[in-house]
Amino acid sequence: MKLRTLFYNIGQGMKNIRTNKMFSIASIATMTACIFLFGLFFSLGVNFSSMVKNAEEGVAVTVFFDEGLPQEQIDKIGEAIRGRQEVDNVKYVSPEEAWATFRQEYFPNNPELAEGFADDNPLANSANFEVYLKDVSRQQILVDFIKQQQGVREVRQSELTAKTLTDFNSLIAFISIVVVLILVLVSIFLISNTITVGISVRKEEIAIMKLIGARDNFVRSPFIVEGILIGLIGSVIPLILLFILYKQIIEYVSNRFLALSSMMTFVPARQVFVLLIPVALVLGIGIGYLGSRLTLKRHLNV
Repeated sequence: MKLRTLFYNIGQGMKNIRTNKMFSIASIATMTACIFLFGLFFSLGVNFSSMVKNAEEGVAVTVFFDEGLPQEQIDKIGEAIRGRQEVDNVKYVSPEEAWATFRQEYFPNNPELAEGFADDNPLANSANFEVYLKDVSRQQILVDFIKQQQGVREVRQSELTAKTLTDFNSLIAFISIVVVLILVLVSIFLISNTITVGISVRKEEIAIMKLIGARDNFVRSPFIVEGILIGLIGSVIPLILLFILYKQIIEYVSNRFLALSSMMTFVPARQVFVLLIPVALVLGIGIGYLGSRLTLKRHLNV
């Protein structure tokens, strides 16, 4: 496409938007709402995923060994577990470490009560591996593998916690997809109406252009540009609003709710928007392009 033709199409697309102000404003407003809610759910999803990831890091599968199992065999079991793709980290807890943790947890104010066990560790057979997963939804697969290892006495898992975290992630994803899908369909419908009005207004002009030999792509291009411009404008506005709002919310929660901010850590704005900006722009432009193409196919017989 020649540069002059490109500028002509952009100019005509902007002219169409100005001519059909009411429909254009309605389309941009709907697109803004669509991208805003998409960005909102995206930001919430990123933060909830971060929270779930942090929670997952505290969910461990505990592996206990047969009584009297040689250290060599324990090390072999550890190597087999570390080689699994589900595993993020494996920590070995010796009987001495297990007793020290137990004593600190249950006798913090009365250490003298634990002195009677100084020479006789009651947790002598409690050596174990604490296994942390990359994805808690794959916990059962790992547990089944560990149970098959020779020398493993017992495997303790947080099945309810793992299922809750997995279901929570799935619920967030499902709600986000449904809401965004509904808004995308509404946006396409309104953009389609806007383009249809533009075609009706320029029907005679289009007929004359065809009579003097204008190519089909030349006639279609301004309407496609119009849809893309609506999608672009409707993407930029909510991105600016979301960026300002996100930073203010983080600052407000950090300053006013110290207890909450100590329990959860927000994902930095830069980390969220480095992904959100390109995704939102592609989504907005894609919706505008799709809406205009569908309309042209139905209403412009060129």
